[in-house]
Amino acid sequence: MTEISTVAEVSVRPFEWFRSLSATGKRAFFGAFGGYGMDSYDFQVLPLALAAITSYFAISTGQAGLLTTVTLVLSAVGGAAAGVLADRIGRVRTLQITIAVYALFTVACGFAWDYPSLLVFRALQGLGFGGEWAAGAVLVAEYSRPEYRGRTVGFVQSAWAVGWGLAVCVYTVLFQVFDPATAWRALFITGAMPALLIIWVRRNVGDAEIATVRRTGVERGRILSLFGRELRRTTVFAAIMATGVQGGYYTLATWLPTYLKKSRHLTVVGTGGYLFLLIGGAFLGYLTGSVLTDRIGRKRNIQLFAVLSVIFMIGYTQVPHGANTLVLVLGVPLGFSTSAIFSGFGSYLAELFPTPQRGTGQGFVYNFGRGVGAVFPTAVGYLASTTLGLAGAMLFGALGYALAVLALFGLPETLGKPLR
Repeated sequence: MTEISTVAEVSVRPFEWFRSLSATGKRAFFGAFGGYGMDSYDFQVLPLALAAITSYFAISTGQAGLLTTVTLVLSAVGGAAAGVLADRIGRVRTLQITIAVYALFTVACGFAWDYPSLLVFRALQGLGFGGEWAAGAVLVAEYSRPEYRGRTVGFVQSAWAVGWGLAVCVYTVLFQVFDPATAWRALFITGAMPALLIIWVRRNVGDAEIATVRRTGVERGRILSLFGRELRRTTVFAAIMATGVQGGYYTLATWLPTYLKKSRHLTVVGTGGYLFLLIGGAFLGYLTGSVLTDRIGRKRNIQLFAVLSVIFMIGYTQVPHGANTLVLVLGVPLGFSTSAIFSGFGSYLAELFPTPQRGTGQGFVYNFGRGVGAVFPTAVGYLASTTLGLAGAMLFGALGYALAVLALFGLPETLGKPLR
């Protein structure tokens, strides 16, 4: 009882979670924050440019959705591989490799000469995209104190909104200055920015002591060990949870810009404005969720925002034509809910797996969810060509959140527990 009271008293101090980090822990936080922000930037350039790409290569909505699907499928491979590497060669070295990969192939997308080449480059970009979170979240979790782990890793997750916002800014400028046929290529080429972060990480960030001391043993960095007697149940249910949440989220992230342009008939500037409110809500959601996950628990935080995500996704996509002001207003709670659900992911998955298998487990589970959840954007793309239309098809993503809620009944609560 005394321990719980102490945690509650310390937790109310603003930004105590950051002050509790060591000097090396603070640098690790900034390295992971920057890496995840740029990860978001390099992912979001595709949804923002999707309408222009669809027109430029004269592809169907199904083919357009496939561009996101291959990114997410390959991110599952990249995330699992990065998790294994993080347990074998270290969190920081793996972080550098993943940033380099997603930056290189995002730039390559800007030079694609046809749809198949763009599909290949985007798929390869997914390898780095999936791996960065696996390495960065584990790195920060291992520097964090148990009572602040949810907030610390949750604030890293908020970098997604920062990168998304930056992408919208650059998109709005480029599509005002250049013709769409040139602007989408320029947008991808700006994906080279993360290369600068690699230099800083290399010079300033190192692994936490717990990771270097325990980087031994035959089970280290082996995916099959996740399906042994001790971890099998955790791995299966965590993977289902990750699939549901990410299937729902990437449905929204992939098709929302196109929905605003084609279904709501907004201009480039108008789309950017609507997205900024959504992103503002997302940023607040990440911060709020990171606090709540340390207050009400990892499971309750995810369950709460899964239910709210379904409610606001239905409300946002089913607003009658002519009521665009309501769409504008609903963007804030929609972004808030669909982002707050992720705030506890990094800390929760880190606490579910022991140190020798933490990178492998977290990387596999999170990116298995991305890979299987990748069918959602493609399914929506094909359903959009039916009588459902894009607005109706996007409701398919709500099924993912229901799946996540059910999966959580098979997982333990880990709030306040030290890393194993």
